[in-house]
Amino acid sequence: MKLVTFKNGGIESYGVDSGEGILDVGSEFKDRYPRLKSVLSDNACDTLKAAADQQASALPYDEIEFLPVIPNPSKILCIGINYEAHRQETGRPVSDYPTVFMRFADTLVGHAQPILKPLASDRVDWEGELAVIIGRPGRAISKEEALSHVAGYACFNDVSIRDWQRHTGQFSPGKNFPTTGPFGPSMVTADEIPDPHALELITRVNGEEMQRTPTDDLIFDVPALINYISTFTSLEPGDVISTGTPGGVGDARKPPVYMKHGDSVEVEISGIGILKNPVVNE
Repeated sequence: MKLVTFKNGGIESYGVDSGEGILDVGSEFKDRYPRLKSVLSDNACDTLKAAADQQASALPYDEIEFLPVIPNPSKILCIGINYEAHRQETGRPVSDYPTVFMRFADTLVGHAQPILKPLASDRVDWEGELAVIIGRPGRAISKEEALSHVAGYACFNDVSIRDWQRHTGQFSPGKNFPTTGPFGPSMVTADEIPDPHALELITRVNGEEMQRTPTDDLIFDVPALINYISTFTSLEPGDVISTGTPGGVGDARKPPVYMKHGDSVEVEISGIGILKNPVVNE
């Protein structure tokens, strides 16, 4: 099942992507489950599916505005340098632990919404990633139990402002400019992705392929990330872990290639979908 958050006529709701349009189940459950995160908190995805199965008609895609699939996550934990090819192209040393940094929820944008190229920089780079959305809370979650805490998976683009990312050893400034975190268009529930390491991730800019990798090339896989992160913080329903980008970023090319006004960038993950966004000047 593919779950989405969207606006229709200026009103936010959530629903199920039927493949032919959006089944608006959020309007039926808005008192009980105001947002999709509250559905995850109550482990009520099956309730949404049953309601969607009863709907006779779907909203056309061109009548809705996609929002970030989870617009209000309490935590967005991003992983850096988590594919070997990307580690090599950046010249970073091998690490015994994941590189973790935080994104703010107000940086997120939905499918087809614009990425703003900031006035402060011309070094705007793509990073196609697999996002993990937590469904069951936990602390100190074992690797063996980790996948049972996952609600689903989505495409993510961890757009990076490279010069601001490297002002110091801390990544956060370059990862938190407004509208630089495309997320969606949907969350595919975990029952449809039994192995998140058996997928293929592709990033294209203006139709040209820039990144392609199988997700089994992750240095720290999904169970390892959940285990590590949940050791230092509790994971809650709706929390997002963006698992890192493969080799092929623009900053590592010779000469470097950066996104500019008028570009279009898309992240495709097999079994999940395509997240596509235009780039416009701030």
